[in-house]
Amino acid sequence: MSEHILELGGRSFTLGEVVVLGGAALAALLILTLLVAWRRAISRAERGSAFEGQVAELVRAQTEMQGRMQTMAEVFGSRQSDLVRGLSERMDGLGHKLGQSMTETTRSTHENLSRLGERLAVIDKAQQNITTLSSQVVELQHILANKQTRGAFGEARMQAIVQDGLPKNAYEFQRTLSNGTRPDCVILFPNDAPSLVIDAKFPLEAWNTIRSAESPELVKAAETRFRRDTQKHIQDIADRYHISGETHDTAFMFVPSESIFADMHERFEDIIQRAHRARVVIVSPSLLMLSVQVVMSLLRDANMREQAHVIQHEVIKLMEDVARLDDRVQRLKGHFAQANKDIEQIEVSSNKITKRGASIESVEIEVDEEKPKRPPAANSDGPPELPFRTAGEG
Repeated sequence: MSEHILELGGRSFTLGEVVVLGGAALAALLILTLLVAWRRAISRAERGSAFEGQVAELVRAQTEMQGRMQTMAEVFGSRQSDLVRGLSERMDGLGHKLGQSMTETTRSTHENLSRLGERLAVIDKAQQNITTLSSQVVELQHILANKQTRGAFGEARMQAIVQDGLPKNAYEFQRTLSNGTRPDCVILFPNDAPSLVIDAKFPLEAWNTIRSAESPELVKAAETRFRRDTQKHIQDIADRYHISGETHDTAFMFVPSESIFADMHERFEDIIQRAHRARVVIVSPSLLMLSVQVVMSLLRDANMREQAHVIQHEVIKLMEDVARLDDRVQRLKGHFAQANKDIEQIEVSSNKITKRGASIESVEIEVDEEKPKRPPAANSDGPPELPFRTAGEG
């Protein structure tokens, strides 16, 4: 037992020491194991009691949860019934509104369709009018394409304006002048004044050439042709229709289109100036209408001057009648004055009579019973004594 069997750290250990040390270590290990087991037992007991508390708490929470679930189920049930009832009412209201909306929509659709039908009928009628107008425009283009018919169209428009604005004795169409020319229209002025000549011809072919030109060179050539033809026509009017003492020193050249008239003043100022120098006035339909109205005013003034002597004679007669009426009024006034004077005199006499009647009415008659009545003396010059006294005597 004293034999050294182990050396550790420079120290030798015997078998007995090793056994003692092993036993001590084993005892310590056993004690440690017991302590650990005891602690585990205590911990398990504590855990068991805690688990039981947790289980009890869980059971209580589950019971409360069941109660709450039941309450929630009841609340959900009541709310579900309310929701079902509300949804039913809303669905009924929605169905009613939907029915009314569909009815109104149907009625509105019928009204819109009827209005649409009416508008389509109007559109159809307008389309027919447009078709008719298109055919008339085509016919007008055919008319204007021919030189003779185009001239007749301008002349007819001029004649319509003159006929609408003047009386029949104030104009004459195709009148032959002293030099043998026949202008389109001659407006006659009163008192043998010179007449006004209107020419309705216009070089429209050259103007149409300007409009149909597609290049600047063609436009320039067409403008040169239009300028040449128009100036020649203006000079022809001045040479033919300016007759001293017979026609007015100014003549009219009628342009049957307002747009052409405006373009001429905008693009061909030299032609307008040439016409002014030749005493030829270029007029459009509106200017011709205005000129006709001015001529009508002149004719009206001339007619009034012609009738001035008749008016003067009638005024003189009227003044004589007025003087005669004034004389008779003065006489009647004198008669009224004399009648008023007579009436005043009658009133004076009437007042005197009224006063005397009042005096007679105030007289008091008194009879004297003591003295016998005797007749008045025959030779008495004065009036008989009357047995009465006036009211003023004592």
